[in-house]
Amino acid sequence: MATEAALKTPTDLKSNATKTVAEALNTILADSFALYFKTKNFHWHVSGPHFRDYHLLLDEQAAQIFATTDAIAERVRKTGNTTLRSIGDIARHQTIKDNDESYVAPDDMLAELRDDNLKLIAALREAKYIVDEAKDNATSGILDTWTDEAEQRAWFLFEASRKG
Repeated sequence: MATEAALKTPTDLKSNATKTVAEALNTILADSFALYFKTKNFHWHVSGPHFRDYHLLLDEQAAQIFATTDAIAERVRKTGNTTLRSIGDIARHQTIKDNDESYVAPDDMLAELRDDNLKLIAALREAKYIVDEAKDNATSGILDTWTDEAEQRAWFLFEASRKG
């Protein structure tokens, strides 16, 4: 029977530091999946006079979020740790709340996604501190890109929701 030790990727980073990095990244990964699915949900269910614009914006944002998930998980593995394994594992780690409402007004969709992206930005900034303490410069650099992308999503959601 294989053990978790069989998945231990060699790294020069200290193991206690990589555990902290992995914990931060696994939460970000879980939140990225939750945000991806919520964004797709709103993409599928948006309606109203701005349907086309919102539908396309949300699809573009969902694709960008999904594109980060593999890179996040692979950073966890490169630090010698393991990552999420299931929908249940995502649910246990996520901090971004699901939205199971049968109808959400378009303005509320944009505001909720903006707030969720801002929450993700805060987690990314906290992870940046953690990875810098661990001297994990590769993860640190990638976090800058993910933060910039989340800031752009929040900005676009804010601007798209402005009246007049």
